[in-house]
Amino acid sequence: MSISTDAIKKMLLAGAERVIEARNELTDIDSRFGDADHGITMEKIMTALAGAVQSFSGEGGVKALMDDVSMAIMTINGGSAVPLWTTLFDGLSEGASSSDEMSLDELKAMFRRGLEAFKALSKAKVGDKTMTDALEPAVEVLCACNGGLAEVMKAAAEGAEAGAAATVNFTAKFGRAKSYGERTIGTPDAGAMSMKYFFRGLAEGAGE
Repeated sequence: MSISTDAIKKMLLAGAERVIEARNELTDIDSRFGDADHGITMEKIMTALAGAVQSFSGEGGVKALMDDVSMAIMTINGGSAVPLWTTLFDGLSEGASSSDEMSLDELKAMFRRGLEAFKALSKAKVGDKTMTDALEPAVEVLCACNGGLAEVMKAAAEGAEAGAAATVNFTAKFGRAKSYGERTIGTPDAGAMSMKYFFRGLAEGAGE
């Protein structure tokens, strides 16, 4: 199966749209134990992502596209989400093909490298109540799934959603929320939720 750069662009734009739509929900979650700015920051990140995708020249294939997105996010003034999302797209760029088309195996390798880069910076593990709780299961399911692009991305989105939902049961171990300890149990992690919405959009874009 061949996946075009245009198909990846459609996925990214849909992912950005879903996160931006969830801005108020993300801000509300973050207001309970954080700085109440996660929704605002994610809107900035996704707006920058969409701008980079829409202005992409097409040269350099998916690798150049991911690099452009990373550069666009890096320029944003924001909290910890900015370097984390920048690093994720740096990793995706490192793992991507420089041609205009890529195979499903190459797509899986791209996401695997993105996760590796992300975890090297974050240091968070599943269960720490962070973005990792949604990203890691999404990538694991994506890499293990057999089928076409739509099926693989749908499975990844379901993995992200399950991972984000599980954060309700965890105690925060990173960021400002860490100081609240067990009081954070019962509230999902805002970063994991934003990742869930991003993968939901990726899946929708892949299925169109």
